[in-house]
Parts: sequence; C-alpha cells; structure tokens
Amino acid sequence: MIVRPRRLRTTPALRRLVAETRIHPAQLVLPVFVADGLDAPRPISSLPGVVQHTVDSLVAEARRAVEAGLGGIMLFGVPLDADKDAVGSVGSAPDGILNRGLAAVADAVGDDIVVMADTCLDEFTDHGHCGVLDGRGRVDNDATNERYVELAVSQARAGAHLVGPSGMMDGQVAAIRDGLDAAGFSDTGILAYSAKYASAFYGPFREAVNSALSGDRRTYQQDPANRREGVREADLDELEGADLLMVKPAGYYLDVLADVAARSSVPVAAYQVSGEYAMVCAAAERGWINRDAALAESVTAILRAGADIVLTYAALELADAANGARR
Repeated sequence: MIVRPRRLRTTPALRRLVAETRIHPAQLVLPVFVADGLDAPRPISSLPGVVQHTVDSLVAEARRAVEAGLGGIMLFGVPLDADKDAVGSVGSAPDGILNRGLAAVADAVGDDIVVMADTCLDEFTDHGHCGVLDGRGRVDNDATNERYVELAVSQARAGAHLVGPSGMMDGQVAAIRDGLDAAGFSDTGILAYSAKYASAFYGPFREAVNSALSGDRRTYQQDPANRREGVREADLDELEGADLLMVKPAGYYLDVLADVAARSSVPVAAYQVSGEYAMVCAAAERGWINRDAALAESVTAILRAGADIVLTYAALELADAANGARR
C-alpha cells in the first residue's frame, strides 16, 4: 500500500499544517444588542452568554472585540415598548437607542473594527414586522424601502461603516444605495441580507429584541424549500450595488451558501443565527456534546462552504481559541 492518507492525520501539528479551512478572528463578526432603559446588562435566557447591553457595556464589548481581533461588530437596537409605532420611527431617530449605540461604538473603536448596523424595522415597530403595513395589514414593499433609506442614512450619520438591510424587500439595496449617495455617504457600504429564509431558528433572537411580532414573515422572507431562489436574490442584490452578500441562516443552508459563494464577485457572509447557537449551548449544558468543539466545527463548516465572513454569537470565544492556538 503506497497511498496512506492517514499519514497526514497522525499528530495535531500535521493536521494543523494541512488544514484546508481555518477560523481566523478577522473573519468573524459579533452580533450585539443594545437596549434602552437599562442600568446594567440584562441576560437573554435563550442565548446563554449573550446580553442586552447598556451603551456603556456595549462600548466595553466593542473594545473586547477589537482586542480579540474580530473583523466586525453588528448592532441591533432594542427600544422601549412605549417608543414603538407602526412605522418604527425611533429606528431612524438620531437619539434612538440604535443610533446612540452606533455613535458610541464608532467614537470608541471606529478606526479599529468594522461597525455594522442592522437596517430593519422589526425591532422598532409595534406590530413586529420588518416593514410598513398597508391598509390590509400586509407589508408594503415600496413604502418600506423609503423607511429603509431613512434608517440607513441615519445609521451612516451615526458612524456605521456598513448598513445591513435584512427585511427582504424587493429593490431595497438599490433604494438604499441611491439614498446614501444622495445624502453624501457614498463610502458607506451595504451588507445585503440577500438570501434570508423564513426560518424556525430565529426564536431566541425574538426574545433578544423584545419582538412584538404577530403572525409570520413568509410573504417576504424566502421559503426554506427553495435553493435557486436564494441565488437569484443574491444576483439581484449584487446588480443593485451590494458591497457584500449574506446568507441567513448559515448552518442549515450550506448548499445555498456554496451556490452564492461560487458565483459572487463580492465577499459573502453567513449568519449563524440564534437558534443554531442556542441548540449547541443547550445540548452542551446537558452534557450531550462538547460546546467548544461543536461551535468550532459548525463555523468551520460555514467557512468551508464558501463564506468569507461569519456572524456568530460565539465570535469572541472562537477568536480567543484561535489566538491561543497561534501563541
């Protein structure tokens, strides 16, 4: 027997030497939540280790992300329930919680990490949908795009380097690009949530943002049964001027991710969503799996499928592990 592939698996050093895919901190983005009305960070029960931040604790977390060498930090705002309305007005308000958080992070670490903003309305509307509702209670695509432009411009003004339209409205990228350019923010990039599916794995996120959603989002988010549609959506976003594309969720849509990555001429991100992360944590708490190993394997699979960037709630611990392995 001449060919023995096992020769390259005999020691940790050999396996490390020939590894085809590696987790590097610069590829990782940490999603964070900043909430109004808090005196101290508030744990999110369904997302172990994740909290709703105050502005001060958010800045401290951003500094930690910089120290770990993370590539980016993605901010989500959690307003007071009393500030929510039908069009999510507080989302674009200069003194709204998300824009205050963006400004604080950009001021503290804006030169050292990519500051990203979720550009959507679901956290800010009293009905919990990602857009403006019409008279029949359906999301109005074009009216919603007008609000997305207002959100994006306010986020760019607050200091975001990338805005992240995640509502899956037709034409949202083109509308935002035009709006940013007209407002003088031609250097602000767009991370488009291009293939975002109506997934069952968003549950913990709904707790994290105190979602008021009634019903579901299947009329605008993609059907989990469809693979080609994800590629079509990504192609359209790239044509409309997206600077990066995203597939969400990541782990259960590796086929879509691989398809998009194979044809995209811009960087591709993937979001390991709250339910994916929470399931690993829950199984590990019961002693069924090894938390660290499972999180590392799951993110490695996302990178192996073609992602250039991974958003994950485990970003800091994965970065710490990667940094420790290199020392």
